[in-house]
Amino acid sequence: MVEPATCTGLTISCKMKLTMGKTTFQVPTEDAGQRVDIVAAVLSGLTRSQVRKLAEDGLLMVNGNAVKQNYRVRDGDTISLTIRESKESLSPEKIPLEILHMDDNIAVVNKPPEMVVYPAAGHVSATLLNALAYHSEHLASVGGPLRPGVVHRLDKDTSGVMVVALDDRSYYHLVEQFRARTINRKYTALVYGELRGNEGRISAKIGRSESDRKKMSTKVRRGKEALTTWKVIERIAGATLVEAVLGTGRTHQIRVHFASVGHPVLGDRTYGKKTFLEAQKKKVFFPRQMLHAGLLGFVHPASGLYMEFSCGIPQDMQEKIRELRTL
Repeated sequence: MVEPATCTGLTISCKMKLTMGKTTFQVPTEDAGQRVDIVAAVLSGLTRSQVRKLAEDGLLMVNGNAVKQNYRVRDGDTISLTIRESKESLSPEKIPLEILHMDDNIAVVNKPPEMVVYPAAGHVSATLLNALAYHSEHLASVGGPLRPGVVHRLDKDTSGVMVVALDDRSYYHLVEQFRARTINRKYTALVYGELRGNEGRISAKIGRSESDRKKMSTKVRRGKEALTTWKVIERIAGATLVEAVLGTGRTHQIRVHFASVGHPVLGDRTYGKKTFLEAQKKKVFFPRQMLHAGLLGFVHPASGLYMEFSCGIPQDMQEKIRELRTL
């Protein structure tokens, strides 16, 4: 049966003012080999032309050294940008956000579907970081001017548990845990078709698609190792509800892996495009990808104790499961 969508937290509102200065972030594994201006633009929320101007002014650095815009980054490189001024600003907004845990070092939240994690082109307000900045007395200074303390993220249409660092030491501590693959992450996904067997694993390298740089793919010449294990929770009307565990943390990993074996996440308009199921002249539509980050476990950066947080799937996903049961 489906786990009820219950978890504890509190409701907050949002207010954030962008501050300029030096910001630092690490190169994701899957972006190794890419030009620094491309990677820096994606991670910082700046345009490539803005990043190139910083490089011309000696304000774009990798591992403490000024580099040109065409420098090829390596896995683990530290990119630093010094932003002297910006016209970007955010208006105060009241945004509901469920906080599962907060202390001086970290915040753990239950991200709802349809919420973007941090401001970027096309989404300059109403983000999770807007809300968190209003509620918290401080945020980490590393990670980017618009994404301070963000050590991982969930896609806009994916719901579930996230952790954000509130100070620099915690940021680097959590980054290292993700890099060492000691973070415990479990997802619930509703995928197309009936998977063979009750459990399995998908081991296929993932990299940026050679035909569409905004997408990831398993059909690449230079991909990174990726492992997803899964087990069946329930089989429902031409779909399978599964628990998926990440052995690695590549971009869009669960979505790409299940699409690569012919069982894309239902509602995913990028990978698979299975936006509805039909039986006996009745259709069930999926307005978003049916993917939820249900569990997150990690070692607290300050106390050294293992902490684990979980939250049941959101109401909209439960409703779609109930609709499928009627087909």
